[in-house]
Amino acid sequence: MALFFAQPRRWFPVWTRIRLRKEILESEKFEAYAAANLLLVRADFPRQKKNQLPKEQIKLNESLAEVYNRDGKFPYTVLVDENGKVLKSWDGFPDESPQAFVAEIEKLKK
Repeated sequence: MALFFAQPRRWFPVWTRIRLRKEILESEKFEAYAAANLLLVRADFPRQKKNQLPKEQIKLNESLAEVYNRDGKFPYTVLVDENGKVLKSWDGFPDESPQAFVAEIEKLKK
């Protein structure tokens, strides 16, 4: 299973990016679970030229967004199975504890 994060760089309210990262993605519970069970994909979409990614990375991020985030929502998190089928998506911050977030992913895995 893979967890895809679409996030803006700098131009979106900083608290949403930091909150998702600090409260869930960098929690011990989530990191341990993800290391054993998930492929994590973070796609960044900077607006300013000085923050631009290499062209190959931009193409990759855009192709992921075309499939999994057509509406351009930020931040946006998508859980997909090994075939790329969307199992669940979170629009904005998943307002739950790391334990609840992991439990929800685990439930969807079955």
